[in-house]
Amino acid sequence: MTEHPFILEMNEMTKEFPGVKALDGVTLKVRPGTVHALMGENGAGKSTLMKCLFGMYSPDGGEIWLNGEKVDIRNSKDALHLGISMIHQELHPIPFRSVMENIWLGRFPTSGLGPIQFVNHKKMRRDTEKLFKEINIDIDPDINVGKLSVSKIQSIEIAKAVSYHSRVIVMDEPTSSLTGVEVEHLFRIIRDLKQRGVAIIYISHKMEEILQISDEVTIMRDGRKIGSWPAGDLTTDLIISKMVGRDLTQRFPSRDNVPGDVLLEVRNLSSVVTKSFQNVSFDLRRGEILGVGGLVGAQRTELIEALFGLRDIASGNVILNGKPVKIKSPEDAKKHGIALLTEERRSTGIFPVLSVHENGAVANLKRYRKFYVLLDEKKKKVDVKMMVEKLRTKTPSQKTRIMNLSGGNQQKVLLARWLLTEPEILLLDEPTRGIDVGAKFEIYSIIADLAKQGKSIIMISSEMPELLGMSDRILVMSEGKLTGILDGAEANEEVIMRLAAQH
Repeated sequence: MTEHPFILEMNEMTKEFPGVKALDGVTLKVRPGTVHALMGENGAGKSTLMKCLFGMYSPDGGEIWLNGEKVDIRNSKDALHLGISMIHQELHPIPFRSVMENIWLGRFPTSGLGPIQFVNHKKMRRDTEKLFKEINIDIDPDINVGKLSVSKIQSIEIAKAVSYHSRVIVMDEPTSSLTGVEVEHLFRIIRDLKQRGVAIIYISHKMEEILQISDEVTIMRDGRKIGSWPAGDLTTDLIISKMVGRDLTQRFPSRDNVPGDVLLEVRNLSSVVTKSFQNVSFDLRRGEILGVGGLVGAQRTELIEALFGLRDIASGNVILNGKPVKIKSPEDAKKHGIALLTEERRSTGIFPVLSVHENGAVANLKRYRKFYVLLDEKKKKVDVKMMVEKLRTKTPSQKTRIMNLSGGNQQKVLLARWLLTEPEILLLDEPTRGIDVGAKFEIYSIIADLAKQGKSIIMISSEMPELLGMSDRILVMSEGKLTGILDGAEANEEVIMRLAAQH
């Protein structure tokens, strides 16, 4: 193919689902050797556009051109053959297989005589080592993928994409589970790919990240393209206003909750796992938002899972309303008015093939029991409808499968699920991860309103602005130890980072 100013052109792309126009004449043009960021609120059409590019959806209209030639992409195999790869937000490696087997799965090199062929492990190892050397990755090809960190699995996915001789690589929220050091390593790989002429389409909700790594930015809203700009011409405020269609000068709602008496006391709590949290003590007041900060490996998730009865406690006390309590299971936690919104809503939160109605009611089935073995469906529907409306959840109906909602609306259904149990304490683990800026503001408003109503909230967040903007106090952890508790009004990024990095 002759050189062309755009390696990829998607012209006037349209796609409709029942009752929804997901893409309405969207055009995207990407230059070789650049990072082209694709931004927009959840439901803006970004994922739909990329799924059309990768052959997962058949568009209703439009054309796709690669290096000046029109192409027909009917499935993912076609896309890979044409040099288009996609690294999904949710990584799904085969954990009990080696790194090299994961990379060459379905196309193992073989050797043998005639129809009798065997996998050639020596060649597969050589090919993997050559591939890793090309993109500067240092991972043992023989190690099982299940033993690797998220960042290394991400590196393997990138290597796999490169192994197809990809000219266009789509990265969907590639840093959602990475530390700052791991993000910088990913950026180094991306810069190397750019120098080789590979085009990266980069989907992320992290503004600072987009402005750091991108050459161009395309913003979508409600299935339409709003425009494309050089990244250097944009600021965080400009991106937000173009994404949501209005100025969003306040990233966080005003809060008028007034923390009251101590509701929960945690004293010298230690995990049975020696490398997990040890000797953690803190108080939680009624109507308080207690932020929890720390780097990956700080054991924040492990701590709140222990408070919900998901992890065993070796020693220490949990005191609720002045009385010691034993929480050995989630059922115990629910009885004591504690609810947990987990970090990974797709793997440990939603039941994707079930409806909004079923997802909303599942934590509270005892409330709807009728005649011992039956459920009062009418009462379930009334309660879920009331909560869905209260949280302003956008869904065609209660019968809609939750997997078809945007990330922000899925999170609202999960909040509704737990609010129906009438909790006094809400444990929120990364409540806005993978959610766009407009939906974040709505989640923040719900959290602020719950605190005003007197609910007590413990909120883990890896986003510093979120911790500072939403917390009355901030508890900081490092490697399982509590390193400090700060007043929200006086805390700043430097102090939090210093406490988070303590050993």
